Amino acid sequence: MKQRWSVNLLILAISGGALFFGLALFWSGYQEWAHWIWIGGSVPAITFLLYDTLRALARREAGVDLLALISIGGAIVLEEYLTGVVIAVMLASGRALESFAQRRAGREMSALLAKAPRTANRLKSVDHNQDELVQIPLEQVAPLDRLLVRSGETVPVDGSLISTIALLDESMLSGESTPVERKKGDALRSGVLNAGAPFEMLATANADESTFAGIIRLVSAAQSSKAPASRLADRYALWFVPLSLGVAGAAWLLSGDPVRALAVLVVATPCPLILSVPIAIVSGMSICAKRGILIKGGGTLEQLAQAKVLFFDKTGTLTSGQARLVSIRTSRNINPNVILGVAASMDQMSGHVIANAVVAAARERGLPLSLPSAVQEQGGAGLSGILDGQPVAIGSYEFVSTLASSPEWTPEFLQQVAEDGGSAVFVALDGKIAGALHLADQIRVETPRALRLLRKAGIKRIVMLTGDNRQIAETIGAAVGVDEVLAEQTPAGKQAAIESGRSLGTTMMVGDGVNDAPALAAADVGIAMGVRGAAASSEAADVVLLVDRLDRLAEALHTARLTRSIAVQSVIAGMSLSAVAMLVAAFGYLPPLYGALLQELIDVAVILNALRALQIAPLRVSHHTLSANQLQALRGDHLALTPVLDHLTDFTNRLNMTAPAQVRQAAVALEAMLQEKLFPHERSDDSDVYPVLADLLGGDDPMAAMSRTHREIFELGRRLKRLIDSMPADGSTNSETITELQRVLYSLDAILRLHFAQEEEIYQNLQ
Repeated sequence: MKQRWSVNLLILAISGGALFFGLALFWSGYQEWAHWIWIGGSVPAITFLLYDTLRALARREAGVDLLALISIGGAIVLEEYLTGVVIAVMLASGRALESFAQRRAGREMSALLAKAPRTANRLKSVDHNQDELVQIPLEQVAPLDRLLVRSGETVPVDGSLISTIALLDESMLSGESTPVERKKGDALRSGVLNAGAPFEMLATANADESTFAGIIRLVSAAQSSKAPASRLADRYALWFVPLSLGVAGAAWLLSGDPVRALAVLVVATPCPLILSVPIAIVSGMSICAKRGILIKGGGTLEQLAQAKVLFFDKTGTLTSGQARLVSIRTSRNINPNVILGVAASMDQMSGHVIANAVVAAARERGLPLSLPSAVQEQGGAGLSGILDGQPVAIGSYEFVSTLASSPEWTPEFLQQVAEDGGSAVFVALDGKIAGALHLADQIRVETPRALRLLRKAGIKRIVMLTGDNRQIAETIGAAVGVDEVLAEQTPAGKQAAIESGRSLGTTMMVGDGVNDAPALAAADVGIAMGVRGAAASSEAADVVLLVDRLDRLAEALHTARLTRSIAVQSVIAGMSLSAVAMLVAAFGYLPPLYGALLQELIDVAVILNALRALQIAPLRVSHHTLSANQLQALRGDHLALTPVLDHLTDFTNRLNMTAPAQVRQAAVALEAMLQEKLFPHERSDDSDVYPVLADLLGGDDPMAAMSRTHREIFELGRRLKRLIDSMPADGSTNSETITELQRVLYSLDAILRLHFAQEEEIYQNLQ
């Protein structure tokens, strides 16, 4: 692109200089010299046009430069030398403007390349009390190296944070303008900027395997791809070029004046095709890159704009792709946080992916962890050891049940995990199973909203492809609202499903794993979720979402459709004006020189219109957002209440197994917990949080439905209190009262979980 920019500027300088120098000679009486100067100023443009036209014809493309080549050549043959050099200036100025627009539009991609780190600061222990700081080339960084990232520096490789806290500017990768706070142990992605104090990190990958290196490779491939949107321009050129030649020939034939044919060709020079389409498409690609969406070529963006059928892999796309804590089941009178704390303390000694998820869940809740001793691990099954002086075992039911006795709720819990999908981690204390954790890959918070936005953007059919069993797949499909679920699919099966889906329109496939690569390649547009996904899927994909968020796909589709619309508008408007000018010229009312000047005005108009693609607004429900800290605080409130919800669910499920004499005492303790922790939170939300969210969302009363849910929660709380107050103090509670109590508790549990999920989605919309 840089070389083409230089060539365009050189041709503009030569033709422009020749035009003005020739005019000076012409007005001074040296007409013959002026003619030769104008011819000389036209030759570079003719040479460049001939080169481009021959290249296009060699590729069996329409060659939209053909009319401009004939126009300049015809002007020289017909001794319209001034007209020829004016056309050359017009063409060179348009191409220079095109190159400028492409360079401006592509600066977000270039900015990624410019930010690539070249060195890293490695800390090396000299003795027990001193570290030596050595700056090394980036390629020398190895996993487990201790690195120092100073203020304003880019994180050089993927790693984990050693320091207590780090403030990072992740806008280069995610488009998130607000600095993000990371805590000790959190994963760090290469390519983000240290916006706070210096911090230490532990490298977990070398430079070539890190996130930012993958992005650099993808950006380089996108920048070196074929010139964007030539397909769109060529389709219009297929009929416009023959039409222009036909009108010019008819004007010459009917008038007998070849100058009229030249005038027609001058105003027919297809600069709206040559200039406006690439400018609009590259601008759209630039906007996408700025928002964390890498599109590898203009043709891809054009196909994306026409997509009608969307295929999704489940794991890592519709779901987060990582195990998360779903629920905790405990034996009687055991706090769920105790079970989670014990499991996480033991799992600190394991590197298993499920162990990492358990530890992460405990840290999210702020639970203190202890270090176990005498730990023994049976690979893939579990761990046993001593924790705070008592024997502990955690892991699969098969492993733990050989070391401890099982409670009566075990079969029911195992059945639930089998139906819902995921993994069960059992915890045994002093020879008895005291509780269990249910961990599963959960639906992304933004998934339902993202699918709604995609339908709004024009997607007609959404199909979920997964290798999971049908029961789990259909449960997730129904929850997110897809049109069809194809479960138990092999990579070949996914590929076949996509190929058959082409009969319904242009297809898109979204995936993130190695097994998705064949399907991504088979789709008209393959989309890889996040650069942290498998390299094979990123290489096979046409679009890479650099941010691990599904709603960015709706953003990409929105931008692609508007970009293509702007490109088509520019082409139709420019060619319509050219067509009118052709008719005027054919009847002899527009001489070639004035036609060239008019065509220049048309070019400028369509280029300015094409540049509107740089102003495409983000696809947002609201133009206001919550900062990362505000969002974290709101989610932190929900996280703090998770144990309360877990206790409510556990108590409700065990109510029928609880002795009637103990029901009232346990219910009083539960109601006191709700009154102390949960209900004040909901009242605070209604009085303090919702007014702020309403201002951000706009409208008359956008939080009315959520406030109505609060009233229902408070009403259920009052019913619960009345039921408990009506229970005899001697514990002789009848079965009808227990049944009604369970009904109220189930209602409260269901509405609270739904309400929390709705609030999370609102927070996500404002991120």
